Amino acid sequence: MTLLRSVPDGYREAVLFSILALCWGSSFVAIEIGLEYVPPLLFAGARYAIAGAIVFGYAAVASDRLRPVGRAEWAAVAIAGVFVIALYHGLLYLGELYVSGAVAATIVSTAPILTAAFASVLLPEERLAPAGVAGFVLGLVGVIAVVQPTSVGLESNIAVGAVLVFGSAVAFALGGVLVRPLDSALPIETLQAWAMLIGAGVLLGWSILRGESVASVELTREMLLSFGYLTLVSGAFAFFLYFELLERTGATQVVLVSYAEPVVAMGVSWVTLGYLVDSLTLVGLLTILAGFVVIKRTALRSLLRSALEGHSTATS
Repeated sequence: MTLLRSVPDGYREAVLFSILALCWGSSFVAIEIGLEYVPPLLFAGARYAIAGAIVFGYAAVASDRLRPVGRAEWAAVAIAGVFVIALYHGLLYLGELYVSGAVAATIVSTAPILTAAFASVLLPEERLAPAGVAGFVLGLVGVIAVVQPTSVGLESNIAVGAVLVFGSAVAFALGGVLVRPLDSALPIETLQAWAMLIGAGVLLGWSILRGESVASVELTREMLLSFGYLTLVSGAFAFFLYFELLERTGATQVVLVSYAEPVVAMGVSWVTLGYLVDSLTLVGLLTILAGFVVIKRTALRSLLRSALEGHSTATS
């Protein structure tokens, strides 16, 4: 990417990681702000219709194929569109009607743990070891610490929102696992573009079934800024960064962005809305992170070793 040419080689991945975490972490707060003026599913669907068109244009330039071929590739884009885009964002936006963006980001950070759990059930070669089961339990304990069911009550709006957001993390994780066995050579840019457009269609159809109307949209400055930021920055631009980081570092480091996102969301919530999370939410985030570390300890150890070796080579 041309914007990274002025950054020393040894720091480019860190810069990409930081910018991506900022884009995606702040999106939870932008959603929270935008939901004051736009129905949730219409909001999400319109965002991904535009972002998907932009990414499709990028795929036309950056990849050698613009159309899935064969049953496996069409299945891959359909699963990604329905689960990773439509169900994930639909449930997330609905959940953020009741919980803050910072809390939502913390709950969503369970997605990598849930991915490992689903993979252990659906993909025999990825069975969780006893330590992995312990990591999964830690993740669930972290969610409970964030929601604090004894203080909010299981029938409260906060509990409803937390369940919806957790459902979004489940959908994201399940979609990611269901795609893995499919024999697809579709370029990642093309797959993401099709997934966004399919997901946008599902979201807009869901919006109609829910009775949402364009007439209920309030065209305020805050709404336009939120929608523009989510579509262009957290949507299209962030996915370009994602493609670049994925190519440079691989999937493990990209997954770690999930644990930087809640920290960014907490900071942005404080700066823009004056919202401070309580200590139990922080404990919950650290517990979720600990669960991920336990599950992915081998991959993280290899990542740390390669990072240290790369740093020593660059400084020698």
